[in-house]
Amino acid sequence: MTAVTTRPHPDGSLIRTSRGHRALWWVLVPAVALRVLVMLGYDTAQLYWYDSFTYLDTAVHLRPQGAFHPAGYSWFLWLLRPFRSVELIAGVQHALGLGVGMMIYALLRRWSLPGWAAAAAAVPVLFDPAFLRLEHAVLSDLQVIVLVTAALLVLTWRPEASVRAAAAAGVLLALAGLTRTAAVPLIGVAALWLLVRRTPWRRTTALLVAAALPLAAYAGWYAQHHGRFALTGSDGVALWARTMTFADCSIVRPPPAEAALCPNGTVTDAASEYVWHPRSSLNLLPGDRFSHNDLARSFALRVIAAQPLDYLREVVRDTSLAFTWEPVAHPKRVRPHTSFPRGAWPLPEQHALIGEVRREYDPDIRGMSSVEPYASILAAYRYPWPLHGPLLAVLLVAGGLGALRRRSEALLPWSLAMVLLVGPVAALDFDHRYVVPAIPLACVAAAPAIRRAVSAARRKAASGRA
Repeated sequence: MTAVTTRPHPDGSLIRTSRGHRALWWVLVPAVALRVLVMLGYDTAQLYWYDSFTYLDTAVHLRPQGAFHPAGYSWFLWLLRPFRSVELIAGVQHALGLGVGMMIYALLRRWSLPGWAAAAAAVPVLFDPAFLRLEHAVLSDLQVIVLVTAALLVLTWRPEASVRAAAAAGVLLALAGLTRTAAVPLIGVAALWLLVRRTPWRRTTALLVAAALPLAAYAGWYAQHHGRFALTGSDGVALWARTMTFADCSIVRPPPAEAALCPNGTVTDAASEYVWHPRSSLNLLPGDRFSHNDLARSFALRVIAAQPLDYLREVVRDTSLAFTWEPVAHPKRVRPHTSFPRGAWPLPEQHALIGEVRREYDPDIRGMSSVEPYASILAAYRYPWPLHGPLLAVLLVAGGLGALRRRSEALLPWSLAMVLLVGPVAALDFDHRYVVPAIPLACVAAAPAIRRAVSAARRKAASGRA
């Protein structure tokens, strides 16, 4: 029988906690074994052209990259550079993935949920192949998940966040924004949550100031290298691509300088493809595509103002792809994986950047290959897609309903999840990879509501038997 004790809650009340964490061990031990199997099943970390090599190059030279990626993830890679091993990067990230699951468990236990509910909320993070593939890849997504989950834990650990906790959460969210700019709006969400809860203004101010300082410092560093006070140089190009699926220049009537960015008859199957298609109107302009970032932003904002319902329709339609029963390829050239693939993934050796990164970061960088017999075991592992897509819809609905309760804990994680889910679609396009950071937050938001529903069903059954 599990020992139970009572301890004072910070608000003065007594809550019951269990000294044992059997439910956590039931999920944590197989999650560790699964990650060991992934490390054995592939001979190196997954490297993507061109994202992974841009991150690694920035880690070597410590300068802000000019187009898509801020340098936050590269700072993490810089810390590991003395070891000169991308395999070590994957190993550390697998440990961080386990840490996310443990943070979810710890936070929900802090909210007085039973062990089974807290452990169940961590299951998608610990067992969904989408998370493990990100952990095994040199990509920034996992770092965003870790930082945002940590910020949520710090901010909601006590019923009322202290000034110190608010400032710490602000720094963590700023670092998440410097890892992926899609996380920057989360700072405003957290500040608004504090205001809704009628938190003293000093705490909201602490969060905003603590978040603004690193963002401003980075923007100043970026300006030194690229002559523009910003975090990246691609936000306008991304938003322009978003409008290419619905822009009608006969309605918009752009000025002559922007008219060259109107749709020119080139058609792709996803908004993001317009950034790279050689015949899209942006890429027919002289110079590098990102040199027209400001012009593209001005055009895109003009289109959205003239066609707001069309813009909303496209965002809703693409976001709905996250909830399908079967995965939808979007764009069609990218096939979503539902498990662990087998095969070999060679690098495009003709690119000079690969050789430079190999010389300066890890001489053993190579294309990834699966390793038998471990790869066959991984290939047999099945995590049903409905537990990734439709389940996410259920979690968001449950979390949203729970967030309507007065002073609900679910409001902040649910809001963060929605912004992470919809924000990338609104700014550029849908990608299955961009859905993953919203899942842990959706699990945290839904857990209290699901626990209440289960408890209500048990009480009803008990009363029926009585």
